[in-house]
Amino acid sequence: MANAFAEICFTPSVKAAQRLYGSRQANRGFELSEDPRNSLDDREAEFIAERDSFYQATVSESGWPYVQHRGGPKGFLKVLDERTLGFADFRGNIQYLSVGNINANNRISLILMDYPNRRRLKIWGRVRIVHESDEPDLIAQLEVATYRARVERGIIIHVEAYDWNCPQHITPRYSEAEIEGLLAPLREENRLLKTQVSTAPKAEITSLGEGPLELTITGIRQLTKRVRAFELSGPEGAKLPDFEAGAHVTVPVRLSNGEFSTRPYSLCSDPANTRVYEIAVLREEKGQGGSIAVHEQFALGLRLKCGMPRNNFRLHADSRPAILIAGGIGITPIKAMAHSLKAQARDFQIHYAVPDETQAVYLEALKQAFGERLTVYASDQNRRLNPGEVLSASPSDAMFYLCGPHRLVDAIAAAARLQGIAEDRVHMERFSALTALTDQPISVELKRSKQLIQVEAGQSILDAVRAAGVDALFDCRVGNCGSCAVKVLEGVPDHRDSVLSKAEKERAGLMCICVSRARSERLILDL
Repeated sequence: MANAFAEICFTPSVKAAQRLYGSRQANRGFELSEDPRNSLDDREAEFIAERDSFYQATVSESGWPYVQHRGGPKGFLKVLDERTLGFADFRGNIQYLSVGNINANNRISLILMDYPNRRRLKIWGRVRIVHESDEPDLIAQLEVATYRARVERGIIIHVEAYDWNCPQHITPRYSEAEIEGLLAPLREENRLLKTQVSTAPKAEITSLGEGPLELTITGIRQLTKRVRAFELSGPEGAKLPDFEAGAHVTVPVRLSNGEFSTRPYSLCSDPANTRVYEIAVLREEKGQGGSIAVHEQFALGLRLKCGMPRNNFRLHADSRPAILIAGGIGITPIKAMAHSLKAQARDFQIHYAVPDETQAVYLEALKQAFGERLTVYASDQNRRLNPGEVLSASPSDAMFYLCGPHRLVDAIAAAARLQGIAEDRVHMERFSALTALTDQPISVELKRSKQLIQVEAGQSILDAVRAAGVDALFDCRVGNCGSCAVKVLEGVPDHRDSVLSKAEKERAGLMCICVSRARSERLILDL
């Protein structure tokens, strides 16, 4: 049986238009479907029960459509059974336009909107009017408990077809109750933060780190449930060192075991503003403790002695277009890149993949700043970023910049190889170290230090080397910067970095010991 929506809507003139504009074949699937989609399932029933308004269209005897907005408390449009809807109709402006139309033509169409989640359900049906004198039990089913006005009539709709619409051009809007629901957890977290500040021991640290760049935390904002932004200013508001988009600063942290360490965070503020830096930090409960320390210890007024801005993720300088691809917190360097590209009037697009829009960092600011240059892919809305499609739709000379979780970065890099895109056009930055569940302990000999160390499963070579008292260089700890690269004298490395070139790995024999491991049982390093 064909889809009922297609049977109703795909008239000869509609099919002719589809042929004219090249979409006839794409719409054939509706006609070939075995699911008529004219019987409401639990998904549709739950969606309808949550709506507090809808739009309805009826047709007059003159052939003109009339669209009316209907509103009420959630659930005022009731699902009576899998093929029947109904709602109570109260006395209004006494024009009776919809009622008169229904008396002459029993066709009706509804559109139900979920603006916050960008969902839309269309329903076609045949409608009849009922009165309490004729069907009192049915009218009783339609009554709204919170609205005690007399029901003038009931509107009963027999569902003929329904269809879910594409969310592409639905602008999210929120009711007061929905806004309150979104703000409630942030207000509670703000209350807890204020409580922590007021009850914190007076001996709390006021300064961290030994770096050359002194910054003070002058602003903190909760961007999402797990991401917090920190505004960093210089002494007395002094101008800060210039930085290029893609740069990061190394920030000092004190881990839960009392150990002092550092973490690199991308500068996500506009590079044109050198009065303040901004970083955004995702709290990782299963990480190495740095982000937890930042969330729990960083407070207004804390002085941080950081490293100077460094950039291992630079934009190209020529006029070729840029395709910026981010996943989750990977938007941080991408945001700074977009600001620079816009200021330079250069061609660029942003593709931003997130589980859902509540976890999309800086989403509203990105929309306002970059408009149609921004495409958001929210998995909960069945909008997923397709690497092959994004790459193939990009200009043939485009440069690509990727930042995000390993799965996304690896998928895009693989798609680029399949499409023959040169490696020097694809630049990537990961925001966490690449690990594997199959990692085994390995032995590493340090030639110059004359030490043989054991690297345990789940431990990086860098951490094992430093634990052995060898002062190896490092910065990012996730394989983006190359600071920890050392020469491999014997053994086969398992490269997991994003920075070393093929020549550096194969001819120079280098490996990044912060993330890479070994394919052989033993490595000998020039350390």
